[in-house]
Amino acid sequence: MNSSWRCDVDGPVLPLHVTEHINAQILESVVAKVATGSASGAPTPLWGLWPLPTGWMVTGVGWAGDCRSGVRATVLACSGPAPIDRGPADIVLVAEEPGVGLGARFAGIPGPDPGPFLEGARDGAPAHAKVRAAGWPTPLWSVKSADDRSAYVGEARGMWLYAVAWPSSSGYLVAEDLSLCDLVESRPSELVFGAPSPYLHGSA
Repeated sequence: MNSSWRCDVDGPVLPLHVTEHINAQILESVVAKVATGSASGAPTPLWGLWPLPTGWMVTGVGWAGDCRSGVRATVLACSGPAPIDRGPADIVLVAEEPGVGLGARFAGIPGPDPGPFLEGARDGAPAHAKVRAAGWPTPLWSVKSADDRSAYVGEARGMWLYAVAWPSSSGYLVAEDLSLCDLVESRPSELVFGAPSPYLHGSA
């Protein structure tokens, strides 16, 4: 008997748990789960946009892990008006330990880690975008993703940090000096919640 979840391409993977709806109470329950940490160490961050851009809402939350390994990755979705054409846009923020592969799935790149797609970072090229993660300047590099989205990846607190946006033109939002807060440490009472994001339920 093998209880592992399996991907047809990558083999054994950790199960992804996504809440059906999102509100303050549901977010609080997920944070309690994440705060217990993983078998490998401290809790994985749960990155959220804060302050939220005008018109934006939190639209989903999830985590990857099992009862043996604990929470190894987190994901939070936000939705709002695109920065350029003002049409609908979505962004997914993923924090994960190396080798998990959740961020790569949302980014539309193969394999569990983005290393092969970070030539610019290895060559010392300037970052394509910068965010502030828990107050710390955090460089992000663009990675080649599926045509319908844009994806940026960097490192924060010793883990991969992905920011994946739909449609692809909405990646401009990442270049607007976004600030991220770790919702495990602090949850602003002013967070606004909206209808569930389709990108957390298998359509990515």
